[in-house]
Amino acid sequence: MPLPDGDRQLAHRLVQEGVLLLDVRTQAEYDERHLDGSVLIPHDQVGQRVAEVLERQGGDKQKPIVVFCRRGGRAATAKQTLMKHGFTEITNLGSIDDY
Repeated sequence: MPLPDGDRQLAHRLVQEGVLLLDVRTQAEYDERHLDGSVLIPHDQVGQRVAEVLERQGGDKQKPIVVFCRRGGRAATAKQTLMKHGFTEITNLGSIDDY
């Protein structure tokens, strides 16, 4: 199910500004609903896929990343994982249900 227009516009603007929208939910949750332009890496795979995140960031660990999930908890875990790997500009958007 697509998100409402306002949310799609927000997601589009963030992506256009070079922000990585990192959806850390499951594949099934992503398939049900997601922000346009977001990248799915389930929270339990973030640590193993740090190289992929770094590649998407053009090798820049200071480039902004916005993480989100269904309620905010998995996004918090993903944020901590990314911080442990040296990423510095990470925002936990919290719940996709808020957008």
